[in-house]
Amino acid sequence: MSLQLKINTDLKEAMKAKQEPLLSTLRLLKADIQYELTKNGAQELSDEQIIVLIKRGYAKRTDAIQMYEKANRTDLAEKEKGEAEILKSYLPPDVPEDQIIAAVEKFVIELGASGPKDIGKVMGKVMAEFKGANIDGSKVSAIVKSKLS
Repeated sequence: MSLQLKINTDLKEAMKAKQEPLLSTLRLLKADIQYELTKNGAQELSDEQIIVLIKRGYAKRTDAIQMYEKANRTDLAEKEKGEAEILKSYLPPDVPEDQIIAAVEKFVIELGASGPKDIGKVMGKVMAEFKGANIDGSKVSAIVKSKLS
C-alpha cells in the first residue's frame, strides 16, 4: 500500500472514530499533498515525495515547539509535540549512525576528500546514498565535519 493511500485510509478511520489530534494533523498533511498534486498536475505522488512533505511538516512542528517553549506556552508546545509524533509515525525508521559513518568514510576515500573544502561533495554523496530514507542532515553534517577536520 502506498503512503498516500495509507494516509487517506487513516484519515477516514480518524473521522469515524473522531480522533481529533490525529484527524487535524492528517487533514493538514492531506492538504499539503493536494497542493503538491495540483502544483505538479499529477494524479499521485511517489512515497519519496510524500516523505519529503512529511519531513517538512515535522520540521515546522519542531521549530514551533522551540518557539512556544521560549514563550512559556506549554499548552501550544504540547499540541505541536503531539502533531510531530503523528507525522513521525509515517516516516521510515531513522538511519543508524553507524551506517552514516560507514558511508561517510567510504565517500571520503572514494572522493579523496582531505579538508573542509570537500564537505559539500561528501555531504551530497551521502545524502544521495540515503535518498528516501529518514536521515538527519545535521547529523550527517556533524559526522562529515568531524572526519574532515
